[in-house]
Amino acid sequence: MINVTKSYLPSLRLYTKYLQKIWETGQVTNHGSLVSELENKLKRYLGVKHLFFVSNGTIALQIAIRALDLKNEVITTPFSYVATTSSLVWEGCKPVFVDIDPKTLCIDPEKVEKAITKKTTGILVTHVYGIPCENEKLQKIAKKHNIKLLYDAAHAFGVKLNGKSILNMGDISILSFHATKIFHSGEGGAIVTNSNELAHKIEYMRNFGHKGQEEFWGLGINGKNSELHAAMGLSLLPKVRFLIEKRKRLTEIYESKLKFNGIKRPELPRKIAYNYSYFPIIFENEAMMRKVKEELNKNDIYPRRYFFPSLNKLNYVKKQKMPNSEETASKVLCLPLYPDLKPSSVSQICRIINETLGNK
Repeated sequence: MINVTKSYLPSLRLYTKYLQKIWETGQVTNHGSLVSELENKLKRYLGVKHLFFVSNGTIALQIAIRALDLKNEVITTPFSYVATTSSLVWEGCKPVFVDIDPKTLCIDPEKVEKAITKKTTGILVTHVYGIPCENEKLQKIAKKHNIKLLYDAAHAFGVKLNGKSILNMGDISILSFHATKIFHSGEGGAIVTNSNELAHKIEYMRNFGHKGQEEFWGLGINGKNSELHAAMGLSLLPKVRFLIEKRKRLTEIYESKLKFNGIKRPELPRKIAYNYSYFPIIFENEAMMRKVKEELNKNDIYPRRYFFPSLNKLNYVKKQKMPNSEETASKVLCLPLYPDLKPSSVSQICRIINETLGNK
């Protein structure tokens, strides 16, 4: 069976060394030495000022929304994983969807300003598949209207544009360290910011609002992560460059063997250092996508419809028409991509797709 992804596990011997430290200290959680070590190493690796290790990417979004004091209307993308929208709703905000650029699949900044009203407090957008949003345009809009800019960078670990980490864009960026991600800690996530003021808020918000043992800075939640998860992250971090290179090689096989007649790929900007987090292909129509998916499934190959449905179709948001997002969601398919995937399996997947599409 070939699934769309497979978690990469580090050397058990290395992981056990970190576990030995936990057994020696007896500290399992509450910001132990391994969590601090992981945060510091991630800051250096990613080139960011402040980074906070939290329990998952969704709680990272929720804390970021609170730290930025987002409320009322928040402009967001309809093409992302459901957590991007559900976090806003969970925190009492009203998602206002703006359609995507059909070439990059990221939010279309030309449409963002038209959606701003007196009730708009921020913009929450996703670097879809790790493809950077047009930050300069979005930042200019946010500054003009004095609203906050929050990036869901769950797919964008290690991505750079013009030599700089895209995690430095906006007021806050969040990451997911779920087990399926390039870098993971089993479960986990992170909040990144360059602002000292926001960093202070995030630090106490993720720990119930504590100011020492008997005082509180303000409202908080339990967003901490454990030493056990930090141990997984520390074991994996030295392998990230190798894992990205493996994914790059598999991507190159896909691109060389697939016949792009009836399918296309999202566009990457120039001067990007990409992380090869996904391999999405977009079909001419949904019927053809379903046919290819069915043929792959017959061969025990299981791609996934990332991302479906278009989030403006969720039953707990106000219905808005988003033609580009809806059309893309109906016909996009992410093919299997993970470091342990065999090149021969990639060739088999390409052969099945080509034959199904009549591209021999």
